[in-house]
Amino acid sequence: MDGNGRWAKARGLPRIEGHRRGAESVKSLLDAIQNTHVKYVTLYAFSIENWNRPKGEIKALMTLLDYFLTKQLPELIERKIRFRVIGRYAELSPKMQKRLHRAEADTAQFDQSTLALALNYGARTEVTDAVKKMAKDIQEDGVDIDNIDYSFFSRYLYTHELPDPDLVIRTSGEHRLSNFLLLQSAYAEIYFTPVLWPDFGEENFYSALENYASRERRYGRTAEQLQGS
Repeated sequence: MDGNGRWAKARGLPRIEGHRRGAESVKSLLDAIQNTHVKYVTLYAFSIENWNRPKGEIKALMTLLDYFLTKQLPELIERKIRFRVIGRYAELSPKMQKRLHRAEADTAQFDQSTLALALNYGARTEVTDAVKKMAKDIQEDGVDIDNIDYSFFSRYLYTHELPDPDLVIRTSGEHRLSNFLLLQSAYAEIYFTPVLWPDFGEENFYSALENYASRERRYGRTAEQLQGS
């Protein structure tokens, strides 16, 4: 969800106003995912690297996250959308952890669709944490390392209960993944759009899906093999 700061700057507004308007764009996305029956959506809300931003902006972002959870939780419950958090959420404030735990618990029974929030997240950090957990289990349980494959390793990722993404959408005209779901996105289609996140609405989401539907996903096979199957 990139481009909040640039959106605000272009309008002579403080950066936090861009983040606030960006949070409001999530509602349009919720409408879109339910209209199109998309079952899983992950939003990159705050990265490990975002701690390097000015302290005032970080504090404002956390206040905005608290506001978002307060406002959106009843709507998630009404829409029967499960809420999940991926990332190092134990490093957030106790108040924020409590709020996030509550949101996850209050929506845990829903299985029609899932909204995951990547919070204090970084793909390289995720892999590091996964390796540490796996190594500990290997030491304690005596797992034969010859039996370790990606399927085994993926159980230790933050996303172990979520499917790998089919489509990654990057807003604001940037052409990089910025440490987002690097392993999980190995076979994802990537869609870049110049639209800044606060302006990204339902029609933009539908356009991304149409673009995705036009692509041929081969997974290492040839076009002729796909036609034959």
